Amino acid sequence: MTSFSSSSDTLRRSLLIAVAIVAVVATALLFFARPAVAIAAEEAAGGAKLGPQFAGWALLAAALSTALAALGAGYAVGRVGSAAVGAIAEKPELFGRVLVLVGLAEGIAIYGLIVSILILNRIG
Repeated sequence: MTSFSSSSDTLRRSLLIAVAIVAVVATALLFFARPAVAIAAEEAAGGAKLGPQFAGWALLAAALSTALAALGAGYAVGRVGSAAVGAIAEKPELFGRVLVLVGLAEGIAIYGLIVSILILNRIG
């Protein structure tokens, strides 16, 4: 029983690390892959708009930031929420403190949404 739980935790951690690496690479490609000549030509043309090939990377980065933040927030709320229910069952006066912790876990999704909005603003 212990080996199954340990292998599932290892698989979960390695999957989360791989997804985080993909998100960082996609975001880095969006912001750093454009040549300086293309940036100067776009600014001289009146605006720093992204080309169509970089717009796809921008959309991928925005989608990944929102999706990964939502997955992380869901995982955090699940873990914190189950511990919170156990704590409230033993000591009902901890409700206010536990509610703050669950709210902090939900904030992760909001941060991912803000990053996504910033990336999408850069496209348009």
